[in-house]
Amino acid sequence: MRPLDPRLLRYAVSARWLLLGGAAIGIATTVCILAFAWLLTACITGAVEGRPLGEILPQIGALVAVAGIRAVLVYGQDLVAARGAAKVKSELRLGVLDAVRRLGPSWLAGQSSARVATLLGRGMDALDDYFSKYLPQLILTAIVTPVIVVVILMQDWVSAIFIVVTLPLIPIFMILIGLATQVVQRRQWAVLGDLSSGFVDTLGGLATLKIFGRERRQIDRMRSITRDYRTQTMRVLRVSFLSSFALELAASLSVALVAVSIGLRLVDGSMALSVGLFVLLLAPEAFLPLRQVGAGFHAAAEGVAAAEDAFDILDAAKSRRADSPVPAGRDVEASGTLTLTDVSVDYGNGPVLAPISTEFARGQLTVIAGPSGAGKSSLLGAVLGFAPHTGTIALGQTPIPFTGRERPWLAWTGQRPSLVVGSVAENVALGSAALDPERVRHALDLAAAADLSPDLAVGVAGTGLSGGQAQRVGIARAIYRTLGRGCAVLLLDEPSSALDAETEARLLDGLRVVADAGVAVVVVSHREAVIQRADAVLRIEPLVLAGAS
Repeated sequence: MRPLDPRLLRYAVSARWLLLGGAAIGIATTVCILAFAWLLTACITGAVEGRPLGEILPQIGALVAVAGIRAVLVYGQDLVAARGAAKVKSELRLGVLDAVRRLGPSWLAGQSSARVATLLGRGMDALDDYFSKYLPQLILTAIVTPVIVVVILMQDWVSAIFIVVTLPLIPIFMILIGLATQVVQRRQWAVLGDLSSGFVDTLGGLATLKIFGRERRQIDRMRSITRDYRTQTMRVLRVSFLSSFALELAASLSVALVAVSIGLRLVDGSMALSVGLFVLLLAPEAFLPLRQVGAGFHAAAEGVAAAEDAFDILDAAKSRRADSPVPAGRDVEASGTLTLTDVSVDYGNGPVLAPISTEFARGQLTVIAGPSGAGKSSLLGAVLGFAPHTGTIALGQTPIPFTGRERPWLAWTGQRPSLVVGSVAENVALGSAALDPERVRHALDLAAAADLSPDLAVGVAGTGLSGGQAQRVGIARAIYRTLGRGCAVLLLDEPSSALDAETEARLLDGLRVVADAGVAVVVVSHREAVIQRADAVLRIEPLVLAGAS
């Protein structure tokens, strides 16, 4: 990541105000540094010259006042950095979440959900050091260092030459050590992602592992990943301590050269004490911001690595085509038909679905059938806006673009619906502004889940429900949305795969009621009972065989 990535200003508006506030504080800090050095020089030289205390006392008072102002500025800088960091982190989190939504499940399927969760959690929190330690010092370096060098040049050109010659050594060391830091920090971040993914995978499959007696092997795997993470963390710390030593050494030697030069000229009388002392007080201040930038960079290295991943996700979402207006469910004409014209899905490695042209009429139950791998779910993903596709999808006379934005005119549920901790009713009404108990009960009846109490508690990932019950709760959620928002289309992917024949028949009866209400019900299924109850069947064959019919 560059010292200040322009994408930060693009994706987090609060970062601009943070920079402006930091610049204002930096200018005030520069004035305080110069005033403090000048007043301290005046006090010391006055005492050396034997001036009475009464004459020096006003300067001492001003010196104390300047020190107090600088302390207030330090506090203000920390306050601005802390509040700015909180706002920027919030904006980036919301931006990444929105980007993931717009990119859709087709993109998320190729990512590790644990890595994304780690990025949004610890990764964003690691930006605190970036905004509180690194960025403020970077601003001070851009303001304080040039001004002090110019002031020293006006007072003593010899010392200015020493500083100008030695000052670039610190950025050179910073760049060299920074490259090494980025490498080890990126490795540490990658291992942390592996650790998060491994832990989530182990928890998700713990029941299966215990059934087959393989849970002990996961202990060794987690221990190995943890050991790798500890090793990478120690490497980052070693490089950080090395960089601090190198930066301090370079700055100390540079200031020492200036001090020796001033001392020799004071001895031979070619420099006034006031000038020499003033320059000697300012010399360390010219190097201090650069040294602190180097130290701050290492403290913020983990946040910088996380920010790069966040920017990559935001860039990927931005590369999608601009969203076009999408009609709301209640604004669609009653006779509007979902029409597909030459629609084919391509994930970037060639089409996985032959071009399909068809219509899904409202008031009908349409089944998309075909062998596994033919592209049934991909076609559903294209309609949902989750899968990149060619061709045209239109609702009535309105073309629907490929976009990850919510499509309020349809409701859907997948083969494995996600359930949250709460009651069955809360899961059915998930995403709605308010919970309507009567509509929840009606949705459960239509989803063949009348035997489930709306007050039944649901645990993490649907714990407490069987596979078939969880599936029907997901279907009820889609029906609840359809009834509440007047959706024109209801899409279901293998809704009866975990149901017995009797429950499947009751579910189909409920879907018939939904279709009769003027909704285009589209079901992906390979079960013969579902196909026989359909008003229309769209059969899809694998692309390598016969295309689509």
